[in-house]
Amino acid sequence: MARTATWIPERGTAHAVALEVLRHGPLARSDLARRLNLSAASLTRLVGPLLKAGLLEEIGEDPAARVGRPKRLLDVVAGSRHFLGLKLTGEAVLGVLTDLRAGVLGQAGRTLGSREPAEVVAAIGELVDELVPPGVEVSALGIGVGALTRGGVVVDAPFLGWHDVDLRALVEERTGIPTVVDNDLVALTECEHWFGAGRGLDRFAVVTLGAGVGYGLVVNGGIVVDEDSGIGLVGHWPLDPLGPLCPAGHRGCARSILTSTAIVEAVSHALGREHDYDAALDAAERGNPAARRVVDDAGRGLGRLLAAIANLTVPQLVIVGGEGVRLVHVAREAVEEGLRADRDPRARRIPLATLPGDDTDWCRGAAVLAIQTFALGS
Repeated sequence: MARTATWIPERGTAHAVALEVLRHGPLARSDLARRLNLSAASLTRLVGPLLKAGLLEEIGEDPAARVGRPKRLLDVVAGSRHFLGLKLTGEAVLGVLTDLRAGVLGQAGRTLGSREPAEVVAAIGELVDELVPPGVEVSALGIGVGALTRGGVVVDAPFLGWHDVDLRALVEERTGIPTVVDNDLVALTECEHWFGAGRGLDRFAVVTLGAGVGYGLVVNGGIVVDEDSGIGLVGHWPLDPLGPLCPAGHRGCARSILTSTAIVEAVSHALGREHDYDAALDAAERGNPAARRVVDDAGRGLGRLLAAIANLTVPQLVIVGGEGVRLVHVAREAVEEGLRADRDPRARRIPLATLPGDDTDWCRGAAVLAIQTFALGS
């Protein structure tokens, strides 16, 4: 099975042309030349080999151009390259095969029989074998993990019980595919940055809800990351001084109010029987007073968290995702109430966008890590 390919454009201006079209295309030649400060002749000279190599293509004329000569649009041939994006949880490894713009071409999953690194890598190898059709070349593989990672090493993953596991090296040895490993929230934020709702924005934030609370930030067109990315620091943000305790001993923090576990435990206790997350939200939607109170309290807490993010970072957009994203819809009025409570009434309304909240979001994020590694040469 063929699994490797290289980025065709050489480093330098030709590479910049291809990258600009990848991230912002389709683009008219004149717009592309202006973005890169190139003359028309220089752009023509650079684009020619990329068209010949099958990386770029002309896809017709710009329908918005109403004056002068028609503008021919350039775009990447998305299907010319393939990537894998995997999401690793404590119970399973989930994956997608994508094109050059993280469009999903196939998906599959494997349940983990063990959390031992060797067994997990074996499951990853089996999943890769299933996802990649015969004869398809894969340029790079990305893995998103809800953990602290550095340089492809999973430094600390409590849900797996891992410390200092060189996952990148192990997966590359098993698959032969260039691999990148990073925190899953970083991956999801990069996906929205390159190909999602944050595409083209200078500043936006991503908040994820589920087993934990995640926060990603893009400022000046670049993601904000450092050695603490992956710890889940936003989960410690205080929301209610009289709220419940979290495992770290903080009272009323985001983790104690907004996680799916917190909501499930509160609703189950109030109603005297076990509920899962969807059943808890269903009860709130049906008007059960106790469930409604728990869910609305969580919604107001989320609104306060979003207000704090808006006040501190002034984003153009806040994107909410994760498997617990349904909270935004069920408790929408409470979310808005929490936002208003902590925002100056003169402040502009912060647009909110929501993701589907399924596993595909996370896997596409991991695929974007692979695409970035391939396209940027990092």
